[in-house]
Amino acid sequence: QLKIPLEGGYEDILSAAAKALKCPKRAITSLEISKKAVDCRRKDDIFFVYNVEVEVDGDENAFVSNSGSSKVSIGERFEYKSPELKRKSSFRPVIAGFGPAGMFAALTLAREGLNPIILERGNDVDKRNEDIRNFWNNRTLNADSNIQFGEGGAGTFSDGKLTTGIKDKLCRKVFLELEAHGAPNEILYSAKPHIGTDKLGDVVKNIRREIVSLGGEIRFGCRLNDIIVANGVIHGVSVVEKNGSSTDIETDALILSIGHSARDTVEMLYKKGIQMMQKPFSVGARIEHPREMIDAAQYGSFANHPMLGAADYKLACHPEHGRGAYTFCMCPGGTVICASSEIGEVVVNGMSEWARDGENSNSALLVGIEPEYFPSSHVLAGIELQRQIEKSAFVLGGGDYTAPAQLVGDFLNDRPSERLGSVRPTCPTGVKPGDIRRILPKRVTDTMSEAFGKMNNMLKGFALPEAVLTVPETRSSSPVRILRDEFYQANVRGLYPCGEGAGYAGGIVSAAVDGIRCAFAVMEGEM
Repeated sequence: QLKIPLEGGYEDILSAAAKALKCPKRAITSLEISKKAVDCRRKDDIFFVYNVEVEVDGDENAFVSNSGSSKVSIGERFEYKSPELKRKSSFRPVIAGFGPAGMFAALTLAREGLNPIILERGNDVDKRNEDIRNFWNNRTLNADSNIQFGEGGAGTFSDGKLTTGIKDKLCRKVFLELEAHGAPNEILYSAKPHIGTDKLGDVVKNIRREIVSLGGEIRFGCRLNDIIVANGVIHGVSVVEKNGSSTDIETDALILSIGHSARDTVEMLYKKGIQMMQKPFSVGARIEHPREMIDAAQYGSFANHPMLGAADYKLACHPEHGRGAYTFCMCPGGTVICASSEIGEVVVNGMSEWARDGENSNSALLVGIEPEYFPSSHVLAGIELQRQIEKSAFVLGGGDYTAPAQLVGDFLNDRPSERLGSVRPTCPTGVKPGDIRRILPKRVTDTMSEAFGKMNNMLKGFALPEAVLTVPETRSSSPVRILRDEFYQANVRGLYPCGEGAGYAGGIVSAAVDGIRCAFAVMEGEM
């Protein structure tokens, strides 16, 4: 917790560390930043807060004792240790999906010499870029290669956020691997690390190259179509290749890292008797403000300081008569994007590049929906609710993937928007002003309405009348959890539900960690 001025450098940090240890600077033989955060609680006194790891010349315990501070302790270096490889099978493991979960599962297995086969329904990241640009420019959606599907998963076209709420020690492994494969070094110590869409593509390609060099095989444009099961054990998979032909692959281990939008795959698994359950998810809108306004609200007179960059925020409240509302996946200086993956449906998300220097800042404003508010008790009812909302948005947007939008002032006064204001929306497929209450469930819009007042008290200007609400944001998490046991396996042995799509993760880091854990389970060979 070393407080350092914004203009402070290495010598300032070293001096602060020596002061905390009550020792001369020369006693510190090395210093490494382990965490860096911004303290902007007082707008007239903004500074950085550092945690550092140092090596000292002398007895560590004596230095800790002499400091007399609870903020000084002997550090513990991270050591990665994989379990013993017990797998005896001659079959190659198969991984469905090459997002963070599938990617890290594949990397783990490839390094153990298991030569995994990875099936990815979307294209490689370069061709995927072309597919997405073609969709945004020409409104021609490739249902297999888009914002949701393709190399790197949905996170590749986001902000590349690496914040996570899980405490697993493998999080550090994920950060170190991302940095080793080309992510900025800052992710190793930033309190709110991100990579940026413009940099994440190269990181993903570098991971893929290592997997291939180790004997892994990645089949792009190859969709999991069926699983082959006999006597409660998986014996293989049936896939549809890019040319439309069908192929069977024999395997006794399938890691299912399909992402939260592979609805057709989930429906196939349900029909095959794979046990799953309804799971709460969230629905809402993307809200866009001028970046300069958010910067000023968070940093006061320090806004535009070259050491700070674009400001972020994270808000949550619980209105008296509604569900909890919260902001999610905030993209400073970013873009709202149309992230559809099914024909005739509109869904939006947010994206930022590394520089975060866009005109607007945006965030999801979400309200949780519990299973009791799903259309039915059917296990896939949450997916059906998502589809209803997204189809409605497609129709009200004009039927060409234009996203419906409404000004905050109009929304709060319950009147349709007929024009846009001073905030220029960034959605590449355009927006159509209207009434978002015709799209989102009433309990969601009622809670959003109440939340604006509370959130505006937390962040001045959040309820800016000309801020833009673009809808719908429905894919923050999966509405289904595919059940698994202590060996990470489903009720069909050899099937490993994994990551965000299976309901066990909530972002890039947690999905990657779950991928590593599932790879460990395959290596240990417990059946």
